[in-house]
Amino acid sequence: MSTKKKICIAFLGNPYHDSRVTNLYNSLIEDGYEVSVISFNWFADKISNNKNYIIHEISRKQGSLNFYLSFLTKLFSSLIKSKADIFFAEDIYTLPIVVLIAKIKKAKIFYNSREIYSFIGGLRNRPFLQKIITSIEKYFIKKVDLVLTTGEMDTEFLKNFYSLENVITVRNIPLYQEPKYNFDFRSKFNIPTNYKILLYQGILIDGRGISIILKALQKIHNAVFILLGEGSEKEKFIKEAKELNVYERVSFAGSYPQDELINFTSSADIGLALIENISISYYHALPNKLFEYIMANVPVVSCSLPQMKNIVEKYKVGIVVDLDNVEDVISSINNLINDEKTLIKFKINCKEAAKELNWQNEYQILRKEIMRIN
Repeated sequence: MSTKKKICIAFLGNPYHDSRVTNLYNSLIEDGYEVSVISFNWFADKISNNKNYIIHEISRKQGSLNFYLSFLTKLFSSLIKSKADIFFAEDIYTLPIVVLIAKIKKAKIFYNSREIYSFIGGLRNRPFLQKIITSIEKYFIKKVDLVLTTGEMDTEFLKNFYSLENVITVRNIPLYQEPKYNFDFRSKFNIPTNYKILLYQGILIDGRGISIILKALQKIHNAVFILLGEGSEKEKFIKEAKELNVYERVSFAGSYPQDELINFTSSADIGLALIENISISYYHALPNKLFEYIMANVPVVSCSLPQMKNIVEKYKVGIVVDLDNVEDVISSINNLINDEKTLIKFKINCKEAAKELNWQNEYQILRKEIMRIN
């Protein structure tokens, strides 16, 4: 019989497209734990084989209610079979069931609050649903042993909002690595050699600056816009690009597993991290994509939200723009596109920053807490 401590990670998403889950899984394995992942996939993705990953296929076509009922049923069924000593709830959606099962099994509970879920952008015009989410989180967050956030502002907010003490910050930062190869976007999409590649990577939804860049592209003539990822608003963005007559310079390149992503990111000239200030959660944003651009040595164009601005300016890895001023976005990107000397300087700074801003360093914070609590 194995004497290794067992850890179960529950996540509403595909772990192969989520660096936080994959990095956490691999780090825990390296530390000698037995780790399993219970997760869910609703895109037509090809799922790699990992015997420790349980990935349930569910469909959004059945409607929201049936989708969540299916999710909760499958999650409960998988969790009840687990013999874990520690359970990770990787989002608000898995939190209630994880708490219920972990309490029955007398196991430890870690809650990964990736966002300020009570104030995410999608709830800003839905006060009733927002109240329900807040009530659920307020009740269950008090039952966990440790709360993780992805930024200091989130940590302070949750401590004050829910009167908590057991909250730590573990930023969503990629592994320290170098590309194994550089994917040739220029050949793939017939991009002229004198055009710069503007890259967005992440989920395709509102509030991520995509529409702003599509509009700005009308006045940015020496660049193409490539989007890596999938999402519910993809068709809307395709329509916008066509209506703005910029579609010939926009490419939707699909999504790729996290362990391959840096090979694509590194082929871009400029990475776009443009979170719009539409909610408290977004205002606190410190997204993984910002650090992924840095790791890939890609200069960043960032919004002026405080945590993102702080990283860009502290490490001098790019420029900060005002998303409320489209003309500022346009002029700033045009200036950067035409300033090869500054782009090279930012790339060098990214390479240095990556030595500090990597998962191997960040994981040590969580590692100490796991050892202390367990």
